[in-house]
Amino acid sequence: MGGHAVATVTRSESPAGQSQCDVVSWRQEGDRFGTRDGANVRLRRAVGRRPCASGDDAIGAMLEVVSESLCDLVDLHAGARVLDVAAGTATCSLAAARRRCEVTSIDEAPAGLEHGRRRAAADRLTIRFQQAHAEALPFAARVFDVVLSMFGVMFAPNHVRAASELVRVCRPFGRIGLANWTPQGFMGRMLTVVSDHAPRPPGLTPATLWGLDDHLDRLFYGSAWDLHTNRRDFVFRCRSAAHCLDMIRTCNGPVGKAFTGLSADKQRRLEQDMFYLIDDFNISTNSTVVIPSEYVEVVVVKK
Repeated sequence: MGGHAVATVTRSESPAGQSQCDVVSWRQEGDRFGTRDGANVRLRRAVGRRPCASGDDAIGAMLEVVSESLCDLVDLHAGARVLDVAAGTATCSLAAARRRCEVTSIDEAPAGLEHGRRRAAADRLTIRFQQAHAEALPFAARVFDVVLSMFGVMFAPNHVRAASELVRVCRPFGRIGLANWTPQGFMGRMLTVVSDHAPRPPGLTPATLWGLDDHLDRLFYGSAWDLHTNRRDFVFRCRSAAHCLDMIRTCNGPVGKAFTGLSADKQRRLEQDMFYLIDDFNISTNSTVVIPSEYVEVVVVKK
């Protein structure tokens, strides 16, 4: 008995009923295993045919270990209402959906949302996708049990406003879980190198401050019963230094934007400094690249 799985994309009201979003969901027809070829055809028809860059697939798969750890740390339960802010290609959203949570995934970049839809459909998970900015979340107050952001909200220009929005949409005694690069880790240093070549606009606060305990204390002061941090390493494993640089340039939004704003000569100088940094942090004993990059896991329990 050959069954098949069907992916659907529908328009739905957000949890607050304030705006519409796309929902990727799966239903199984026929036997419990489905028919792979039929499912793949329907998936392509449901969520579009434009492929995402192979780098997006690579970085999303690599960061799954971070998303799984964060979702375990905030102790997600089936049925919990979860918001993933600045979700990128939905890696953390997928981890929450695998725990049977009701997940809403938001990002300001349409390309990231599209890729997230494709990943959700491929994994047969139900997730709401909606375009929104971290500093102006289109939801009513206190509607989510858990609010997550993995290397996302830290790049919002206004840290105070973004943090206040995370707090606003989280219910009392709910949890806010974050994964942020630290200033002294590899990615934190990489962002500093990039800003040396492509300076931030005046008044823009460095993203890596989200990796410091005192900055987090200031952002969530008065809003939290408890704030706990845990420092960990994410390990980049690449075929070569050139592969590592290309992956970061392709998949890290701020780095990619910095490159597009530079002349060819300035791009070459930035690449050279990035190669120096990769070499400084590389602990591989052969021609490949192995780089531990420190980040901080944050759990805020809202008052």
